[in-house]
Amino acid sequence: MARDPEQPVGLAVNGWDPPSRPTLSRIEGRYCTLERLDPERHAKLLFEAFQLDPSGSDWTYLPYGPFGHSVSFHDWATKITADSDPLFYTILDGTAQPTGMASFLRINPMMGSIEVGHIHFAQSLQRTQAATEVMYLMMRHAFDDLGYRRYEWKCDDLHMKSRAAAIRLGFTYEGTHRQARIYKGRNRDTAWYSIIDTEWPRIRDAFEAWLDPSNFDNSGVQKTSLAARK
Repeated sequence: MARDPEQPVGLAVNGWDPPSRPTLSRIEGRYCTLERLDPERHAKLLFEAFQLDPSGSDWTYLPYGPFGHSVSFHDWATKITADSDPLFYTILDGTAQPTGMASFLRINPMMGSIEVGHIHFAQSLQRTQAATEVMYLMMRHAFDDLGYRRYEWKCDDLHMKSRAAAIRLGFTYEGTHRQARIYKGRNRDTAWYSIIDTEWPRIRDAFEAWLDPSNFDNSGVQKTSLAARK
């Protein structure tokens, strides 16, 4: 049956093919490198890096952790790396030490949609050039290398640091899904954010200008903020 011409519909998507799933084992940047999480090489060192947060507060909004022993963290890492969605990466700092992890997840090539999540940075990584570059490298891989149309960020609606980070990184707030999940025995309303492919070139330029060494003084302090670059 023909569509009623008075009914509004979305723009036609022409000349677009579904992207591949991410498969890279290593993504290199200026300040950091991402490697596929390998429990045998990374778990013990990640566990040690995360001990800089003795209160465990960095784990509050994640569905797992904190881990009381390196063995339990290794067991968890072994379990989550058995699948490819989420696809976990270890973040290596400028000295090649594991200092955090992040993943691609909810990978939907047919819709051109991919999410970044399970982000957990050791306190030594937080608020550094490398921490921002991790997000840039993952976005660049999704948009430029693979050809995704939509890049998502989701977090607990009460996680104000994550919400502020999403805005700083260029994401647009799309709304909150109420009572979306139960984790750690409590409710989670989930805030949704995204970047789409037409926005990416402007955001990419802002990242690259911010990450340029000329944007930092000799003490590593930024001259111009990322927000001011967009």
